[in-house]
Amino acid sequence: MTNRRYVILFSTFYIILMALVAVFNFVSGNAFFGSIGLAGMLCGAVPALLTVFKRFRPDLPLAITYLIFLFGSQFLGSVLGFYRIHGWDKLVHGLSGVVLAFAAIALYRMFVGRRDAGQRISPWFLFLFILSFSALGGLFWEIYEFSIDQLFGTTMQIDNTDTMTDLIADVAGALVIALWIRIRAKRN
Repeated sequence: MTNRRYVILFSTFYIILMALVAVFNFVSGNAFFGSIGLAGMLCGAVPALLTVFKRFRPDLPLAITYLIFLFGSQFLGSVLGFYRIHGWDKLVHGLSGVVLAFAAIALYRMFVGRRDAGQRISPWFLFLFILSFSALGGLFWEIYEFSIDQLFGTTMQIDNTDTMTDLIADVAGALVIALWIRIRAKRN
């Protein structure tokens, strides 16, 4: 089975799961969790839609970690209440760093990878690119949380410690992948 088919298959499973969540919760009168199900369907469809309509060559590690991230944050975290478990939020933030690192690798391959055939890009540059891209994504997420809290009076960010440990978890997840890529590049 090709990467393309795996991405479509895994996306479809996630869309079906979140459709069941949406239907069950809307029928039960819980519009909040029903809306999480709808959002999950939309988010889960992104890899499949890119693959089908844009003829995007899917990067399987990116698609799989993205869907695992969605499952952990939307289904387990929000629907099943895992965010009440101490450390779950940090685990999800670490996973988001991994997802962003794989996104950075996919972008690198798309924009630079084919053009550097005649010249060698420093493995340290790739390491810094992956780490910086992921850290910036984590920063944007924290800005989003802060903005939502300010606009709507929610408590996505509890305090400065929560924000900083979220950022540290984002960078730690990215650092694992950036180091792995750096070590692989050194061997080649």
